Amino acid sequence: MRSRPSPWPEGSQGATEALARLLSIDERQWHALKGQPRRRAAELLAAALVQLVNDGDATPMVEQALGWLQGELRDPGCPQHGR
Repeated sequence: MRSRPSPWPEGSQGATEALARLLSIDERQWHALKGQPRRRAAELLAAALVQLVNDGDATPMVEQALGWLQGELRDPGCPQHGR
């Protein structure tokens, strides 16, 4: 059985993964960036692109990113600091 060709340009998978790594908020940056809605949305949208080019379900991440951009989601606080 022959697999169908990818609809994505060569290198798309690696490029989306690199972007997702670049925009990912790690534990060292968490306290500084957790309350920035645009940054949180960018992280989610980059992860959604990875899902999209790998035939995954990007919809939940896109919806959550929209929630951050539209002000519907906010930083829940840090459980380690009681907030």
